[in-house]
Amino acid sequence: MMKSYRKELWFNTTSRREFLNITPEVEVCLDESGVKEGLLLVNAMHITASVFINDDERGLHHDMDVWLEKLAPEKPYNRYKHNSYEDNADAHLKRSVMGREVVVAVTNGKLDFGPWEQIFYGEFDGKRKKRVLVKIIGE
Repeated sequence: MMKSYRKELWFNTTSRREFLNITPEVEVCLDESGVKEGLLLVNAMHITASVFINDDERGLHHDMDVWLEKLAPEKPYNRYKHNSYEDNADAHLKRSVMGREVVVAVTNGKLDFGPWEQIFYGEFDGKRKKRVLVKIIGE
């Protein structure tokens, strides 16, 4: 019988830009769902945040942050037309590069990952409460 599960995870980062490994929280959701075979979706519900899969390695996260900041620097704020109302145009652009969501296969009740794969929440306009949706379907 097909099961469906939905849960929102909330995060409040202490800095404007941050990468959080949310794999343990997602695995709890998978256990709660009871799904053994299916698909798991995790998506950011804010347009200045991202969900992506990569390696949990501090040097890589530093490199990503530096690279994203070169692609879309936060300052000067007046470089972006969007910033006539806000100061987060760079965060919108960074999210566009890093992506909105991930889908992971569920096999035998576990995330069917390749070596080193982990799920991350990427925050680009932080210091406030934001949410991620976890949706799981399967049997």
